[in-house]
Amino acid sequence: MTETVKDKTGQATGMLQWLWLSAVVVVLDQITKLAVDGSFEKYERLEILPFFNLTLAYNKGAAFSFLAGAGGWQRWFFTAIAVGVSVMLIVWLRKLPKTDWWSAISISMILGGALGNLYDRVVYGHVIDFLDFHWQGSHFPAFNVADSAITVGAAMMILEMFRNPGNAK
Repeated sequence: MTETVKDKTGQATGMLQWLWLSAVVVVLDQITKLAVDGSFEKYERLEILPFFNLTLAYNKGAAFSFLAGAGGWQRWFFTAIAVGVSVMLIVWLRKLPKTDWWSAISISMILGGALGNLYDRVVYGHVIDFLDFHWQGSHFPAFNVADSAITVGAAMMILEMFRNPGNAK
């Protein structure tokens, strides 16, 4: 049986019902990664728009391939970080007031992205990336649906800090 978290006024809190959004992010992330991984050779490119390609890449590091060539230990280091952050996000989601749907969405998107990339790291030893934006010969590091969800969720959190500066905790 789950305990109901209450705020100072005795109102029930907790936004765990938004975990469905995290699950949607994970499912979309994994479907798109499997589709590209099953259809492309490593580094094969398909031009979609003059500034956007689908390109299969494997990232053994973190954002922007940070520590990608570190010899293997980074896989478990980033796995541990993802597990810790995911637990923290679930606890945070559970403690949110029922009225704070904006934060619930942002946390759920970040959680879904973290879990999508965590799955890749544990199962494959690398994260599958495939979204390749470029301009005049310069390529932004390839990324995926999970990374996109993390970015949108983080942007929503930052926007919330500007919208309601007194609520930033």
